[in-house]
Amino acid sequence: MPKKRIISLAESAFADLQNILVWYKDQQVPDAGESLVREIIAKMERLADFPESGRIVPEFGIANLREIIFPSYRIVYRLDVHAIKVVRVWRSERLLKTPE
Repeated sequence: MPKKRIISLAESAFADLQNILVWYKDQQVPDAGESLVREIIAKMERLADFPESGRIVPEFGIANLREIIFPSYRIVYRLDVHAIKVVRVWRSERLLKTPE
């Protein structure tokens, strides 16, 4: 059985999660934000067992830059040999910027 990959968060992804919590707190429903962030983290943790379950990010077409969709969010991660680094957690309607 393949070894589980270590999952880490880039500072940008951590900030994205914090911003979700702040937004829901500002809407006066902090419990909803906390529940949503817990669900997003659970989706991330699943990547340890199924690292290739996400699709290749269409804007880039790079095999090791993948995403899983958790309505209404895109969990974007970099897939390395022994690790997974979550780089962004964005609203699904938001496009990633492509290199110029």
